[in-house]
Amino acid sequence: VDTAEGARAVDAIKDAVHRTYRDEVRGDIGGFGGLFSINVAKNMADPILVSGTDGVGTKIQLAKLAGKHDTVGIDLVAMCVNDILATGAEPLFFLDYIACGKNIPERIAEIVSGVAEGCVQSGSALIGGETAEMPGFYPVDEYDLAGFAVGIVDEKDLITGKDIKAGDTLIGIASSGVHSNGFSLVRSVFKITEEALNTYYDALGKTLGEALLAPTKIYVKTLKEIKNAGVKIKGCSHITGGGFYENVPRMLHDGVHAVIEKNSYEVPAIFKMLQNDGEIEEKMMYNTFNMGIGMVLAVDPADADKVLAAVAKAGETGYVIGRVEAGEKGVTVC
Repeated sequence: VDTAEGARAVDAIKDAVHRTYRDEVRGDIGGFGGLFSINVAKNMADPILVSGTDGVGTKIQLAKLAGKHDTVGIDLVAMCVNDILATGAEPLFFLDYIACGKNIPERIAEIVSGVAEGCVQSGSALIGGETAEMPGFYPVDEYDLAGFAVGIVDEKDLITGKDIKAGDTLIGIASSGVHSNGFSLVRSVFKITEEALNTYYDALGKTLGEALLAPTKIYVKTLKEIKNAGVKIKGCSHITGGGFYENVPRMLHDGVHAVIEKNSYEVPAIFKMLQNDGEIEEKMMYNTFNMGIGMVLAVDPADADKVLAAVAKAGETGYVIGRVEAGEKGVTVC
């Protein structure tokens, strides 16, 4: 383990980390613990901390082949903060963990620059992290990422799904592509090589690598705009691993059933290519990928237009993609 290179890596990431700091941050990079003031909760009646942790999975293999390591840092933040957003929480701070076979400061700096960009997009302070150099455990060129997010929400603003009822409208907010789930299947369909990633496809309007490495959308600004519009979000699902079938029911209570109309929006070309090239049955696609929808919200039908306007104001695209019916807890994609 080269401790000098470790110190050089810390120096290389300082500016990126400082970009993310909020007024509540205390201390600086290099301490034994990240410090964050709880004054952020002073105007809340019953503040609740919300935490989330996740990784990027085998999407890292594509980043390595493409020689592009900054977008997976954005992915790492997105996967964690979008989960805690689904509870109504505001992300506060973030920590990252990078495990590698060899500490290459330039590569670590590129990864952390992406993490910092994700933190800026989400309003999270990057207040801590760890780079673990583990020769003999990881090959020299391999690395893995994990992230940890903490947010806060006043108890009265929690999104619990308990008020969802038959007749409510389901709003889908567009994804940026595959995001960070299902890449084991992606890699089996496309047989990923450097040449394959650099191949341009008219249907995609870009190279395969550009389509697959597009960073995961971060929906903090979008949900904040919806809240500012005076809309109560009754339920929220982050469409991650398990697609629609596993994630939409997570916001439902017993006695209500979600109906998703798959023709209510245009499925992005990358998913059509995956389905066709991999000869994947449609249900498996919706049970693996986000199919172009990164977040699903349940709202009162009277609020649907307000929600769509707020989503557009945040620079994103929203669709009415379905409804809630009385029935067994679950989801139907039709």
